[in-house]
Amino acid sequence: MPERLILIAELGRAHGVRGLLRFRCFGEHPIGHYNPLRDAAGRRFVLHQHGPDLVSIEGVTDRTAAERLTGTKLYIERDRLPPPEDPEEFYLADLIGLAAVAVSGEALGRVVAVGDHGAGAYLTLSGPPERLIPFTRACVPVVDIAGGRVVVDPPAETEARPE
Repeated sequence: MPERLILIAELGRAHGVRGLLRFRCFGEHPIGHYNPLRDAAGRRFVLHQHGPDLVSIEGVTDRTAAERLTGTKLYIERDRLPPPEDPEEFYLADLIGLAAVAVSGEALGRVVAVGDHGAGAYLTLSGPPERLIPFTRACVPVVDIAGGRVVVDPPAETEARPE
């Protein structure tokens, strides 16, 4: 099974002249708890927090070096996170790879990605056709991690009719 990475932080703009950066942490612990982190290219980063939204990075000592890292997304391996306490809870990354089955029982593919651009999470199902399904209880009424599947009730699609 391929390694699953969890987005845990994103670096923002440089702050000052000594290599500090603004950042957002998506975990429940201070960012240092997750060290070391890595970017999508596999580069390793060790962060030290200096306030609620400010970090230094080992090896980054000036503003120019910090500016080159603006927008970098930082990840940790899924297996470094504790298992959910409640059996009904799961990490969104745990959905990737699950079979997607319609309420009728028809195979719809597999969950290949979970996205969220601010309006709520959605699942990307393999195709053809590739589908984007809102991750709501109405559209995904069953999540069965142990059984390796999600049950999907896709919303009605709208087609534009030629005039």
